[in-house]
Amino acid sequence: MQNANVSDPSSGAEPAVKPANLLRADDWQFEYRQKSNPANSNLDLLTYGVYRVAPGTSSDELFHRSEEALLFCMTSEPLAVEVDGQGYSMAHYDTLYVPMATPYRIQNPTSETQSLVVCRAPAEKRHPVFHSVWNEFRTNEARIRHLDGKDVFLMFDVTEGADRLMAGYTIYEPYTRAWPPHNHTDQEEIYLFTQGRGAIEVYADEKSKTFVHSMETMDAATIPLLNYHPVFSQEEELHFLWCLAGARYWVGDKHKEFMNASVDELTT
Repeated sequence: MQNANVSDPSSGAEPAVKPANLLRADDWQFEYRQKSNPANSNLDLLTYGVYRVAPGTSSDELFHRSEEALLFCMTSEPLAVEVDGQGYSMAHYDTLYVPMATPYRIQNPTSETQSLVVCRAPAEKRHPVFHSVWNEFRTNEARIRHLDGKDVFLMFDVTEGADRLMAGYTIYEPYTRAWPPHNHTDQEEIYLFTQGRGAIEVYADEKSKTFVHSMETMDAATIPLLNYHPVFSQEEELHFLWCLAGARYWVGDKHKEFMNASVDELTT
């Protein structure tokens, strides 16, 4: 087959000559910044990172041979993600589940650098792609859990197929704290703070709180098994993304005590 970029000499046409590109040392189009993985986070399953896509560019084909992935859109303008040949437009806070061993590509048609958060966990089965649209889910009461001073939005729930992953967003009113504090015997998590300023404590027991930190936008914390992890908002509304790997349930759907705050602490 004749290469499309090389003219056939027998046609008499002049070869098409394309210009070169100058690539300076700090030029880039696409990058992955790994934030944590099981080797350095005290987690057994979750890997967390951020894709950055330069204006008007595209990633190469991406592929996770033995992991399922969730993509979370942090952009101000929509990105395009192609999964196994199918296109999806992802706007701010949209979520996309990518099955294991499924190729995908990220395109940035905008004039600004844009970012996608990616969380991955080992999987054994392929499940359907699932695209959750924030502007639809944020008003869908079936996807919202209302607690005192905060709302939880289930973006990727047990009703969607996956081996281990679940995820959502929690939005706190100002001067709100998590109550009751809870921990998990069968779920590990990452909390990523996406808007506002707050704080988080992660501890195994009340007497030894060695992890107490203020959190700014795009700060994150890994939460290994059996650690309590209360969050505190300050003078403004606080948003954070939570992604868990393990048994697939949301704590408030499994334990009514979490919803009505009838206990001082809860182990799931």
